[in-house]
Amino acid sequence: MTRIDFYQISDGETELQFACRLTGMIYRRGYQIHIHTGDAATAEALDEMLWNYQPDRFVPHSRYGTPSGKAVAAPVRIGVNEEPEEHQQVLINLSGDIPSFFSRFDRVAEVVPVDQNRRDKARESYKFYRDRGYALEYHSIPARSNG
Repeated sequence: MTRIDFYQISDGETELQFACRLTGMIYRRGYQIHIHTGDAATAEALDEMLWNYQPDRFVPHSRYGTPSGKAVAAPVRIGVNEEPEEHQQVLINLSGDIPSFFSRFDRVAEVVPVDQNRRDKARESYKFYRDRGYALEYHSIPARSNG
């Protein structure tokens, strides 16, 4: 059964900065990752950040939305509303909504932002997963002082 991890970030780090940090940690452990964003602007911003986040620790990634509609084969793929064509091991959900395909993954990372309205939405997601019997973990993440 899919394990769900909730990561509550602090005021010192944006949701996308934390997503880059989390993606890097998971990638270095050898996992394939699908990052689900809520809109094209977020996908584009995350793509750009991953290119420059830690130059000495590049994370190979690609975006859905190429002319074929598929992402280039890479261990990390970024999408908006695309269901991954292959099973990926970890889903990082930045959309605020629970994607219908979440249970295809071994693990789901839900990022809980600082914004109160978005936190309320994350609480609803937590209840959704809990009520369906998914294994849940909650992590309070301190801000990182350097990039």
